Amino acid sequence: MYSIAKKCAAEFFGTAWLVFGGCGSAVLAAKFLNGAEQTNLGIGFVGVSLAFGLTVLTMAYAIGHISGCHLNPAVSIGLMMGKRFSSTELVPYIIAQVAGAIAGAAVLYVIASGNAGWSIPKDGFALNGYGEHSPGKYGIASAFVAEAVLTFFFLLIILGSTDKRAPAGFAPIAIGLGLTLIHLIGIPVTNLSVNPARSTGPAVIASAFGQGWALAQLAIFWIAPIVGAAIAGIVYNWLGQED
Repeated sequence: MYSIAKKCAAEFFGTAWLVFGGCGSAVLAAKFLNGAEQTNLGIGFVGVSLAFGLTVLTMAYAIGHISGCHLNPAVSIGLMMGKRFSSTELVPYIIAQVAGAIAGAAVLYVIASGNAGWSIPKDGFALNGYGEHSPGKYGIASAFVAEAVLTFFFLLIILGSTDKRAPAGFAPIAIGLGLTLIHLIGIPVTNLSVNPARSTGPAVIASAFGQGWALAQLAIFWIAPIVGAAIAGIVYNWLGQED
């Protein structure tokens, strides 16, 4: 058994990796023009989606045996509702996840700001938003539904693939690919969150550089994923019971 301190440290580092790796791919590599003819070498939506999936897959193998590799307050709540996680550890996990997300976003800012022509207001910071701040200009209703539904299915994937009756050792692959898929669907709508910590970290850093709207819109990126995750936990409790 690991102490709560070690579990929270694992969640801190894992969530920092998720934000730095996933958001970093969007900030540093999604659009990259090179050479006199401005050849586009950027990774685009597909690359960013894959990057988010790979952060979870790699951390699941690295720290899954320590903390369970939640990296996401909504995942912790969904697992609690699914009776896979103790409520007594919920608050420390969430605090560690949010702190890790802010740390990951801070490191990303330090690196990105090393480019003299780069700035958050001009180039963005992988912020989640709706309305005029949605990549595809989707409204708040679309944003809420997308975040809630995609989190719901993400939690079903997590709960199912980590079930003791599922094939052992493959859960990180299913979860990583699941996160990749939902990013492919949701990036145009909200830049995709399904993770309140992931939304909070970049929003906190960006708000210091005139992007206060990110914090103003943050509530939906807490509420919608938590609603979707909680429902998934309840549904899997019923679905996973053998008749």
